[in-house]
Amino acid sequence: MVETWPQKNYTTMEEKRPLILISNDDGYTSKGIHELIDFLLPIADLLVVAPDTPRSGSGCAINVHTPIHYELVSRSVGLDVYKCSGTPTDCIKIALNTLCGKRQPDLIVGGINHGDNSSVNVHYSGTMGVVIEGCLRGIPSVAFSLCNHAADADFSPMRPYVVQVTQLVLAKGLPHQVCLNVNFPNTPDYKGIRICRQAGGYWDKEAQPIPHRDDPNYYWLVGEFVDTEPDNPQSDHWALRNGYVAITPTTVDVTAYSFMEELKTWF
Repeated sequence: MVETWPQKNYTTMEEKRPLILISNDDGYTSKGIHELIDFLLPIADLLVVAPDTPRSGSGCAINVHTPIHYELVSRSVGLDVYKCSGTPTDCIKIALNTLCGKRQPDLIVGGINHGDNSSVNVHYSGTMGVVIEGCLRGIPSVAFSLCNHAADADFSPMRPYVVQVTQLVLAKGLPHQVCLNVNFPNTPDYKGIRICRQAGGYWDKEAQPIPHRDDPNYYWLVGEFVDTEPDNPQSDHWALRNGYVAITPTTVDVTAYSFMEELKTWF
């Protein structure tokens, strides 16, 4: 009789199924994370630890001012779902330090995010915070995002690609301190996969005033993305605009190696 992890390490067809740790920044009730669970449960045991409310834009932030609380939401064969009061990065830290026990994940997956995480968005994304934390811990990690912010976005075209990427990373692993940022265009089908680099760009017009009770100093952070290299076919933003799935290998080592030798001459 197959039992739910983590009660014991169970096997399927005489081989232990891989364990995937899942989190996101849209919260445990979002459609994206539930679609991801549906895609991956046939191929792995899943431990889901996700924020109890949306935490979009939290990047790699951690909560150091208040205690973090987690709670079991549901448990079924091969699937445990927890909600957590912390950030996406907090969720991964809590999972690895308190919930996984001796069985560490074979893979960490962030998403599926409602919205584009290509280009400079990688620095703001809580979904990428999930996989960067996994990467720092030496665990292969992948983030999936769809360029659609709608709560009822259609994730179904992503299924075969999400499964393929997940199975390949489980089989082959990833280099030290490298994770994958996988973004999907908002189209009913895709032209294929392109291996990309992060597009150059920045956000403009980011502060929208919303005066409150005669106080003019209230603002929403919004903005318009400016692509500084719109015609570069090597960039992830170009790939998405042209209907391709963009896979950007991302490293957590942000050292500017190309500048090191010149910087030495300054001193």
